[in-house]
Amino acid sequence: MFTGPMEDRLAIRELHETYGDGVVRFDAETWGSVWADDADWDFMGMEIKGREAIVELWLGAMSNFDAVSFQCVPASIEVDGDRATSRCQTQEVLKGKDGSTRMLGGLYTDDLQKRDGAWVYTKRAFKVVAEYNPAEENA
Repeated sequence: MFTGPMEDRLAIRELHETYGDGVVRFDAETWGSVWADDADWDFMGMEIKGREAIVELWLGAMSNFDAVSFQCVPASIEVDGDRATSRCQTQEVLKGKDGSTRMLGGLYTDDLQKRDGAWVYTKRAFKVVAEYNPAEENA
């Protein structure tokens, strides 16, 4: 579950944390910095190719929210040379511009590479594991 050099595992953990920090601050530059130029993102069944397209989709999605709380917990980091895989569990609270609130539990599965001395996502897949919407209780 957690294999490979500790310094690489720490760097990958910090990559996950940088991703989350970009989400919470709505900072596309920070959020986009974690992706390889040629990365692939499977976002709930949508296949997006390339960092530029990934960031563009993310900006569109984030435009629906006034605030996002995002936390991730690495469940696995396996490093093999300059390549790695990881799984990361997420907990999110999303405050929509329409006044709605949603809570999500998600799972990322990742392929990463160390390029020019820094770890980046080369492939990232996200799926919702559990979701809670308080408005559904009143419907």
